[in-house]
Amino acid sequence: MRLIVADDSALTREIMQQLLEGLGFDLQMASNGIEAWKLLQAVDVPAIAILDWMMPGIEGIELCRRVRQLHRQHYTYVILLTSKSEKTDIIEGLRAGADDYVTKPFDAEEIQARLLVAQRIIRFQEELVAAREAMKVQAKHDYLTHLLNRAGIMEALDEEFSRSQRSGQPFSIMMADIDLFKRINDTYGHRVGDDVLCEVATRINTSIRPYDSVGRYGGEEFLIIAPGLDQSAALQAGERVRESFCQRPIQRQGQTLQVTISLGVTTWAAGTSPEALLAAADAALYEAKQSGRNCTRLISLNTCLPSR
Repeated sequence: MRLIVADDSALTREIMQQLLEGLGFDLQMASNGIEAWKLLQAVDVPAIAILDWMMPGIEGIELCRRVRQLHRQHYTYVILLTSKSEKTDIIEGLRAGADDYVTKPFDAEEIQARLLVAQRIIRFQEELVAAREAMKVQAKHDYLTHLLNRAGIMEALDEEFSRSQRSGQPFSIMMADIDLFKRINDTYGHRVGDDVLCEVATRINTSIRPYDSVGRYGGEEFLIIAPGLDQSAALQAGERVRESFCQRPIQRQGQTLQVTISLGVTTWAAGTSPEALLAAADAALYEAKQSGRNCTRLISLNTCLPSR
């Protein structure tokens, strides 16, 4: 755990160094407030900072205020070192952003005890951050297939659409649907149906490029976003995805299932909208279904969409 000690007293720094290195901290020392401020702004955020209240350059209490104004994701726990022991001084330090204080002269046991408190709070804060990040991931991912969910893939579509508007570079989307999926559920049960959904998600994900995006758009529908692909390249990419299902059946729950998918493809054109893209891909998918399933169809945004 990274820890900063800032004190203009060489003796205090030496005592702290002997104590803290023995406790296993990754220690950095500063002899004045300016040096401390540089360390506190580093990309590698210190977990704990022990700051002397009275220092040349920038005082410890001002450093507390500045640290709290950084609004970083990772919290720095600040302990003020001070010879001030009046209640008003302690209140001022805590209001400035300090988490704790130690009055001089201090002893090793007190410092160790204060640091144990700091470590408990930091671990708890890290757990909260990890839980928050996990919730963000869960909010955008499908619980069954672990792909992006509808909200997540729509966000990716909006981002790619904005990028193409700025750069003028094309991108394509593909709407994929499992053929006769209801029959699978009705014949083999929903457990097998869920297994099929997961296998389809895996095969699609392994059939596209690492920088493409795929999400579960609906029940058995998947949306693929392919940056940089024009119509011809997108049609070929769609065929690669489709053919990955023709090459081998899906084995699940003791059943051998010949699963196929149909795909509808369209490519971004200037002056269109994400909604128009989705409508075109959906229309192309409908055309693929009407053509006998297990095929890929493309509809250009420059042509009229067929009626449904």
